[in-house]
Amino acid sequence: MTPPFKELSRSMLFGGNAPIEGLLNAIAMEPFLTGEQPFAHSVDLSEVGPDAALSPPGCLPCFTHDSGGLRSHVATGPGWTLVAMRRRAGSASLRVCATTDERARDVLELASRTAQRGTPPRESQVPIDFWHTEDCRPSGVRVPRHIDVPPWSTIRRNYTASAGVELERLMALRPDDITGRLLLLHGPAGTGKTTAIRALAHAWRDWCRIECILDPEALFTQPAYLTSVALGEGGPGDDRTWRLLVLEDCDELVRAEAKHDSGQALSRLLNLTDGLLGQGLDVLVCLTTNEDVARLHPAVVRPGRCLAEIECGPLTPLAAAAWLGVDPDTADIAPEGVTLAELYRQRAGRVTSAPSRSAGSPG
Repeated sequence: MTPPFKELSRSMLFGGNAPIEGLLNAIAMEPFLTGEQPFAHSVDLSEVGPDAALSPPGCLPCFTHDSGGLRSHVATGPGWTLVAMRRRAGSASLRVCATTDERARDVLELASRTAQRGTPPRESQVPIDFWHTEDCRPSGVRVPRHIDVPPWSTIRRNYTASAGVELERLMALRPDDITGRLLLLHGPAGTGKTTAIRALAHAWRDWCRIECILDPEALFTQPAYLTSVALGEGGPGDDRTWRLLVLEDCDELVRAEAKHDSGQALSRLLNLTDGLLGQGLDVLVCLTTNEDVARLHPAVVRPGRCLAEIECGPLTPLAAAAWLGVDPDTADIAPEGVTLAELYRQRAGRVTSAPSRSAGSPG
């Protein structure tokens, strides 16, 4: 039977500055709007190679658009229509409508396979999801990428003795050891907080998926975004049940006056860790801040809430000299210590200023 909306008249109006991508989307969705192909499925892809076909094998696009090296297209086949939109940084979106649900799924699967990485990820890489919002998608966009992560053993010397002990304990945790849902890393800028999170992604890679929130200020002010992130599912074939949401540089959220300055943001953060929102979810939250622990809101650091509260501070002159591999008695290191970022700059300066050897110099 013909759907009732089939008889409705319709028009598509485009302004003079309408993007070509919008036209391609409109063309591809026309069979869906008419009811000729009433089943639709879509997927967002990351790390898409520049030569990926993004169409089922043997299918040539009927409409294409190239913009700055990014090629988008519409392809059709028996009972289906596909639109592929490429974006910057190697991502793309695919949308298929078809006469049956099974056909839409099959076409989407075939087109998605052409976007698989040309080379498998290295042993040193783990998948990390990056969340952000877009005006047209208030529930948030997840972009998975493979990131190089260091084993803890290779970066242990980057941290003070006390931080090293706490971080080592954290790296060894497993699901049965979880006693709190909030992980707090605090200390001056450049002391290795992000590096520690990368090492944690390596240590927990078998049981916990790391998801980084790029716009934490939006997460706790937009309920639709917060809900989609909190309830988010793992990637295809991912059997890890635990997730660690990483929110970096959250000074405004966790300082003592946060409740007054940020409204409900702090309450929603705490609700995600041990309130109704977090109940039944295997979700951990990691916050980093440059604030001193004495300036943090007491609700954030109360006993039982934090899985770990770790201060990443500057290395002592003795530890810094050992890190640089120089004599501590002659090293130019401030008495109050030095941050990891400053050590890397010093080491780079030493390498740059080292005299170059001539071709005949001994090795």
